[in-house]
Amino acid sequence: MSETSPASNAFPASAPVIPVAMLNRLARERLESAFPLCWVAGEVSNLSRAPSGHVYFSLKDAAAQVRCVMFRSRAQLLGWRLENGQHIEARVLVTLYEARGDFQLNVEAARRGGVGNLYEEFLRLKQKLDGEGLFASAGKRALPTFPRRVGIVTSLQAAALRDVLTTLTRRAPQLSIVVYPTPVQGDSAGAQIADAICRAGERRDCDVLIVCRGGGSMEDLWAFNDERVARAIRACPLPVICGVGHETDFTLADFAADQRAPTPTAAAELAAPAQAALLARLAGSQAALRRQIEQLLAQRGQQVDWLARRLQHPAQYLAQHGERLRNLRRRLGAGLLQASAHSRAELTRLSRRLLLSRPDPARHAGRLAALAPQLRSAWHDVQHGRRANLDRLATGLTHLNPQAVLARGYSVVTSAQGEIVRDARSLEPSARIAVLLHRGRLEAEVTALFEDHGGPDGPLVPPGAIASSAGRE
Repeated sequence: MSETSPASNAFPASAPVIPVAMLNRLARERLESAFPLCWVAGEVSNLSRAPSGHVYFSLKDAAAQVRCVMFRSRAQLLGWRLENGQHIEARVLVTLYEARGDFQLNVEAARRGGVGNLYEEFLRLKQKLDGEGLFASAGKRALPTFPRRVGIVTSLQAAALRDVLTTLTRRAPQLSIVVYPTPVQGDSAGAQIADAICRAGERRDCDVLIVCRGGGSMEDLWAFNDERVARAIRACPLPVICGVGHETDFTLADFAADQRAPTPTAAAELAAPAQAALLARLAGSQAALRRQIEQLLAQRGQQVDWLARRLQHPAQYLAQHGERLRNLRRRLGAGLLQASAHSRAELTRLSRRLLLSRPDPARHAGRLAALAPQLRSAWHDVQHGRRANLDRLATGLTHLNPQAVLARGYSVVTSAQGEIVRDARSLEPSARIAVLLHRGRLEAEVTALFEDHGGPDGPLVPPGAIASSAGRE
């Protein structure tokens, strides 16, 4: 019988072998399914912020601690900054970081420890009133530049009241102050603060209203997160400055007020401008006004001097115009005389031209009688010369008349084509010709051609080779 070792019993050969990654994944799935989202309270420690925006820290108490991570998408929605040492309540998912096998909590949301419910109520009210438009900047009023009376809503025992009074006395001692006392802490404080604000609005005996309280925890300031206080501030006809808590504290009253101040002292500074600054501004304005008035008076004085130089006594004014009228009369008389003399001289010149241009019939008649014989003699001479020239031209024309030449026994011979025959060699034997005589015309046929008027050289063509015929017209 064989022996079996203890090791072989603890690790049977049939047990599967799984990798680490699978083990961590299975463990993560078991953790996430076994633990739904839950709230865990603890103190923040070992906090670090990665460049990616993720926040890594540990939550611890007196007995243990656990690693936590808040991814960037969740951290951006937090609304306040996580710091070491803070006590918070975190809504977490229990899980395992598979890459390192680290047990950790994925933080989905966080709230300050001890005031988680109050803070959630604050966020709920803020979202509600903001949705109604109660915090819209369009309806907020501007603070008065020069208030005469300031109202204060706070507790008579509050240190904030002393700070506000001290600041107002130092900055603007001329202001009147009205205090509307009311508790600023406790269960009924919210309603009483709202009543005090409503009372100040009904009385309207001040120009601006300060609602203030010193610093404290969220529970201490909770009266100013009352919905009735926020609505009373918005309904108040007076401009409202809210100076509750310290600079990092925000309440619903801050969002509803026309102006939010980080502290009560700052609220007093906003409500009342500094008297020294106002006096300096007034002195500057007074000096500027004085300079403008002096400059205006100097300009008006110069204008008066200029007008005074132009201003004259009526008698002097009439004397000047009388002298001017006499000068114009003298100039008018001289001008008329000069114009008359010029007109007379022009009339004389035109008269002479008229006398020179007027005809003399008797003188011109004698001259015409003397010129008439000369004209007749010249006309006879011209006529005789023209007649002699005409006779000469007629004689020359007679000599050039072809009919006269033909009358002397000459004739004109033309070919059958009508061309004048000047050379016997231009014709052929038996050619038809026309002979123009002084009286009549002959048509003939060439029977013989001679070189020179039928001389001893003989004919150009034998006579027996040519037949002739003639006709007379």
